[in-house]
Amino acid sequence: MKKNTVDDIYKATLMCYNLYANFGGTMAERFGFLLLVVLGAAFVCEARQLTNLDRWSNLAITAKSGISELSRTPDVCALCEEYTAKALDYLNKNKTQDEIIGILHNTCNQLHSLKKQCITLVDYYAPLFFLQITSVQPGEFCKKFNLCQHIADISLQVQENSCGFCKDTVSALLLKLKDPDTQLEVIETLLKVCSTVEKYANKCKRIVFEYGPLIYVNAEKFLETTDICTALHVCKGSTVISHKAFLSDS
Repeated sequence: MKKNTVDDIYKATLMCYNLYANFGGTMAERFGFLLLVVLGAAFVCEARQLTNLDRWSNLAITAKSGISELSRTPDVCALCEEYTAKALDYLNKNKTQDEIIGILHNTCNQLHSLKKQCITLVDYYAPLFFLQITSVQPGEFCKKFNLCQHIADISLQVQENSCGFCKDTVSALLLKLKDPDTQLEVIETLLKVCSTVEKYANKCKRIVFEYGPLIYVNAEKFLETTDICTALHVCKGSTVISHKAFLSDS
């Protein structure tokens, strides 16, 4: 497997988190929390390796193309089901599952003293997670979370004013990150989930307290010092992108 990269972490997080939302119960909460903390910590550790935003630009261009397609498609629900089915098929392949588990193992290695416990959690809950997603039905998934309507709303909004929509989204996200109540709520929620990890509860809480504030600080710095919308070619401009604050160690 290739060396762990931010792209790998982003891809694994995106796939697993979107599907995790479809499951309730203790098992899903445990594995969802594991992904959030381990991948979040790895993202902070490897962020300084970033040298440009070309990869994010490509993601944005792809997303915009997909949204444009959705806005022209009469049955967005059918399109949602089609892409959900493709995602499920991809995640159900043994090769894909091995790659994701490998990425998680690599990120566990960065937790130093918690490496062993982290790998144990991955080895135990990852197979259970992949077993659960085999029962997901694309049609029910899209309807249950109103994804069809969300896709239609976002398509219309982006089509009308993609630059303004991008800036409003970034501003709203930054305000949320700076809101002490939001930060406290997230930390409290993670600590509650830690309680479900049984004998690893204390280790889990330690990770939350150690990496939670660091992730917040780096995310804020990145949003404040980087013109994301211009970098992703959503807005026109020639602003030079600065990574110094994001790449610096907090």
